[in-house]
Amino acid sequence: MNVSMPTAQMWVDRWERQQQRYAFDREERFTVVADVVEHVTAGRSAPRVLDLGCGPGSLPARLAERLPGAEIVAVDMDPLLLALARARHPDAARYVEAVIGEPGWTSTLGLEEPVDAVVSTTALHYLPEHLLHSTYAELTTLLRPGGVLVNADHLAQEGSGFAEITEFVGTRRAERRRAFDHEDWEAWWAAVENEPELMALCAERRKRKTTHSGCAITLGRHVELLAEAGFGPASPVWQVGDSYVLVAIRP
Repeated sequence: MNVSMPTAQMWVDRWERQQQRYAFDREERFTVVADVVEHVTAGRSAPRVLDLGCGPGSLPARLAERLPGAEIVAVDMDPLLLALARARHPDAARYVEAVIGEPGWTSTLGLEEPVDAVVSTTALHYLPEHLLHSTYAELTTLLRPGGVLVNADHLAQEGSGFAEITEFVGTRRAERRRAFDHEDWEAWWAAVENEPELMALCAERRKRKTTHSGCAITLGRHVELLAEAGFGPASPVWQVGDSYVLVAIRP
């Protein structure tokens, strides 16, 4: 289902604003992800990047601007968000509909060569631990040696006291930047349901039951799962509150 550029631009712009409520210092976090990819792919004329949970194309658009020659494959399970991405950022990536972690999902990607980087922003926390473990293992088979997984997400801390402190610090920073002045997730989805051009896609989305539920896996457990899956060193390279950019290197 095609979406017009004006409609896509309006709803993606609204998406960008509402997401500031949830990803602390969102633009800086995108920039850090791009910094890591740029570093790892230095000297490569056509870096290969896989984006997991691309939504309406926010990260692919920024990566394509930073690395104009990059070949980006962007994956999401939501037909509405993918339609917005294809209309708003048509040249940023090749968009693929797939459910991350489902059996055979990597075969739908059409990857002919290993990728240099796998990136993800605020998406992998939806996976339960057993699926996250198997997904990490599958990603080691898609990455070239020396390639990286870059996961920008909310990652819980061990111990309720410290977890509450990190969340509070991030929330206060977001308040100072007036991030909570924007509409929230529920308001955006309620509004988009009433957009005439998008009603068929909203109906398709409901039919596929593309709902989300978070799974609070700690930062330390992520690092353990990455090691168990075959990654080498893994460590955050950026943090604001409980929002991290976690980087793992494929040996």
